[in-house]
Amino acid sequence: MAAGTISRIRLENFMCHSSLHIELDQHVNFITGQNGSGKSAILTALCVAFGCRAKNTQRAASLKDFIKTGCSYAAITVDINNHGEDVFKPEVYGDTIILERRITESAGSTILKDQHGRKVAHRKDDLNEIIEHFNIEVDNPCVIMSQDKSREFLHSGNDKDKFKFFFKATLLQQVNDLLATIRDNLNIVDSIVEDLEASIRPALRELDEIQEKIKNMEHIEEIAHEIENLKKKLAWSWVYDVDKKIGEQEETLEKLKERIPACQERIDRNTAIIEELRKEFIVKTENFKSFSEKTQEARRMKEKMDHDIREAVKLKMDLEKEHARGRQVLNKMNARVRQLEEQVNEFELQHMQQTQAEVSQVEDSIRELQQEINSAHLNATRLNEEEKKSSEELRGIIKNISDIGKEIEDDGCRINQLKSQIDDLRRRQHDKQLASDFWSIAIECALGSFLDAFIVSCHKDLLVLRECAKEVNYRNLQIIIYDFAKPRVQIPCHLLPSTPHPTVLSVIHSELPTILNVLVDQRHAERQVLVRDDEMGMSVAFDQRIRNLKEVYTSDGCKMTVVLQKQINYQEQVSNHFINLEK
Repeated sequence: MAAGTISRIRLENFMCHSSLHIELDQHVNFITGQNGSGKSAILTALCVAFGCRAKNTQRAASLKDFIKTGCSYAAITVDINNHGEDVFKPEVYGDTIILERRITESAGSTILKDQHGRKVAHRKDDLNEIIEHFNIEVDNPCVIMSQDKSREFLHSGNDKDKFKFFFKATLLQQVNDLLATIRDNLNIVDSIVEDLEASIRPALRELDEIQEKIKNMEHIEEIAHEIENLKKKLAWSWVYDVDKKIGEQEETLEKLKERIPACQERIDRNTAIIEELRKEFIVKTENFKSFSEKTQEARRMKEKMDHDIREAVKLKMDLEKEHARGRQVLNKMNARVRQLEEQVNEFELQHMQQTQAEVSQVEDSIRELQQEINSAHLNATRLNEEEKKSSEELRGIIKNISDIGKEIEDDGCRINQLKSQIDDLRRRQHDKQLASDFWSIAIECALGSFLDAFIVSCHKDLLVLRECAKEVNYRNLQIIIYDFAKPRVQIPCHLLPSTPHPTVLSVIHSELPTILNVLVDQRHAERQVLVRDDEMGMSVAFDQRIRNLKEVYTSDGCKMTVVLQKQINYQEQVSNHFINLEK
């Protein structure tokens, strides 16, 4: 079957049909039956399925009138072939388009399905698109002629009615209606055009005035052209001056080239010095490790000495206590001897007549007392000697501890020196990278608009850069002309601020010496000192009276201008220094 032909019709509760299923052949199909059997209902169902209004079928006043009596709905299903030539969206519908029209008491709906029964669309525009594609015109009597229209055409003897039928069958009626609609739209457009012409007339008058002004401006354009010529002449004069300066700079460049070997020799010397410093750093590191080990050993010896001192002090206290007890015993014995001597003297005076036996007894007592006295003297002597020996040992221990303490202090000093040297070497390697981040705000405040400036080598480049900026509407362009051939300016120490604080020049790093030279010439970056806080800034700017100091900036960007009673003409000194370098 060709695409667009109807292969199957299914009716449910439509007019007189409760359920009807018809398979159609690909060629001509004849439907026969008695009167009132529902032949015309099948044709009416096709018209309703393809969107015809109920009144145009001349069989009912509304769609709900097509529902069979006693039923609540009616359904029409039409299968349209969609294979062969002139198919409609085969990738969406497949080989068959299923049109399903459902009518209820309140409304009607149209659903389009693919060959598998899946819902694809439901809008009336989609149905109209299929009808237009397959050229299905249910309102055209040449396509579908109902009994009423056949009867009307055959029984009408009026030529005018027949012409109306022909007019409608050949779609001339539809074309006529379209032409009438187009004619109305053209009338509306004509009125809109007239209104627009009326609104344009003031603009045309303004255009005439502007053209008159343009004629008056032609003279100004001639003057502007003459100004452009003068600018070009001025530019060429600048080019001549720049060429002259270039010749002078080339001579200076030749002189500087002659200085390259000396600079290279200096670089080699500095490289050798750096290598020596690296070796010295390695030696210092090894010495630091050695001194650390010695310090640990000395600390262990010191702890041992402290323990010996505590033991010696304890022994000394015990000896002192024993010595004190010996002295007390000796004093008691001396007092007893004196008492006995007094008793002996009294006894000799009073009892000269006593017997020899009593005298011998007294002499024995005296000899015993004398022995006790001698023993006490020996104990006291021994205790004194032990005390002297302990004191000497204690003094020796104290002296040793003092010597060890001095050695520890000396080792600590050497270790601190080594740490300081190591930190200094490390700081030399890392401080430059860290300083730029820490002082970024202060540097932005110190340099200001110079951070947006451009540096060129000649006036020609300046003009080219200005033209480029003008093309992109970049205003307030700051351009500095400087000799790129000049080497890095070496500023003598006596022209720098005498302060340990960094300067803007010292924390800025650039591989191009021209940038640093411009900062020195234009902004005096070597005289702008950076401090951490306001208190230090006040001290540096106003209290210390530092020479060659221009401005002080804190880390948060606060600026302090230095005011001295006797200011030094620093710029003149730097200029003289540059002149001497060029010579």
